[in-house]
Amino acid sequence: MAHRTWLGALAGAALGAVAARAAYAAFTRRPPIGEEKTWTRTNHRGEPITLLEGPAFVAGAGAAAALAPGLSGRVRAAAVLAGVGSGALGAYDDLWGATSSKGFKGHLTALARGEVTSGAVKILGIGAAGLAAAAILPRHPRDAGRGPVSLAVDTLVNGAVIAGSANLANLFDLRPGRAIKVGLLTGGPLLAASLAKGGAGGAALAAVPLGAGVALLPEDLGERAMLGDAGANALGALLGVAAVTTLRRPSRLALLGTVAALTAASEKVSFTKVIAGNPVLNRLDMLGRRSA
Repeated sequence: MAHRTWLGALAGAALGAVAARAAYAAFTRRPPIGEEKTWTRTNHRGEPITLLEGPAFVAGAGAAAALAPGLSGRVRAAAVLAGVGSGALGAYDDLWGATSSKGFKGHLTALARGEVTSGAVKILGIGAAGLAAAAILPRHPRDAGRGPVSLAVDTLVNGAVIAGSANLANLFDLRPGRAIKVGLLTGGPLLAASLAKGGAGGAALAAVPLGAGVALLPEDLGERAMLGDAGANALGALLGVAAVTTLRRPSRLALLGTVAALTAASEKVSFTKVIAGNPVLNRLDMLGRRSA
């Protein structure tokens, strides 16, 4: 069983890496929408950078989740729905999003005034995708058989974790490699937990976004490309699916509380300033990057 679990994790990571690199090579030759300039933005240095890393991550990780060994049909469908759905909504915001309203609070405040921003569409859409993915997922074996109310609560919690993780990952995509590094730091322990439990499917599911992220990290750190909303949302959503598939209810509730707290904090505190002010976090953040 342990042998199969490790093979599943390696297969998931390899599929994610190979598919993401292949998608990036294909999209840089022929973008999925528009021309190359459609995906070009200006980074924090004022230099041009492509957003095509994001669609490459979405396509690569989505394909790998569909093909990864050991996953049940329902888990496979939920992962593809959450990852590709969140990524597509992120791409919509990347390409056609307005900047008049910012942050979770800003978009919801605008929505309350009757103004439907691209960010509000993305927030509501990712929430719906997360909830739909949660409804598809099978219940954790130790949480099964507790009645319809318990099932509804689990679905709501799982959906909120998936959607919240997608949004939170995007909040870290402000400097080269940061979102992927955060994904690796959070997904690594999740993968370790899956390996410890001996589930080949869970390990493969957790490994898919990690493999895709590692494969695209050189482009990100080299400031040639960035995940954008598309890639960051998909990264967070896939890790969210892996988390709710692996963790028991108390751990999922704790994770949801952490995601909610960090999202709320981002409305008042700059993550970039916090990271820059902490020697350990700053060292990790600058690892592999050009000097500021």
